[in-house]
Amino acid sequence: MYRILFDQEVIQRRVQELGREISLDYADKEICILILLKGAFMFASDLIRTLTPKVRVEFMKISSYEGEISTGQVKIDQDIDCDIQDRHVLVVEDIVDTGLTLNKLLALLQTRQPASLEICTFLDKPSRRKVSVDVKYIGFEIENAFVVGYGMDYCQLWRQSPDILILNPDAEKDIH
Repeated sequence: MYRILFDQEVIQRRVQELGREISLDYADKEICILILLKGAFMFASDLIRTLTPKVRVEFMKISSYEGEISTGQVKIDQDIDCDIQDRHVLVVEDIVDTGLTLNKLLALLQTRQPASLEICTFLDKPSRRKVSVDVKYIGFEIENAFVVGYGMDYCQLWRQSPDILILNPDAEKDIH
């Protein structure tokens, strides 16, 4: 039904490493962490607890997937509540795939004139990229496979797994 790609020990070790790197880069700054819901919530929660700079947290919910297929259209379901002008914004994403969603989101956020705007993603699939996206912090680069767990889902299921799992093609049959 699935295989483990990264177990929770490997994940937590990498999150700690990312936290140290981000903390060094933002040592004398306040960071506005912009968490993209729903998939990034577990990663962001763990990551934020490792950071030493001052942190503000904002949430944004955007969608571009139906099941495991990217539609290429970005819909903002929930926007941020604060003004990010002149703030250092770090977008925390679960996975960068085609880059289409982030490209459109970054264009929107740039119009709000942040002091800086960077991306931290837990997983990166560069083989699927359709548009170039500059991702500064990457947890893991992965193959072209559909993954779930650690906040990421398939049809709203599997988020609770502490591990990153690759579902086999028959997984949909197994959950219905």
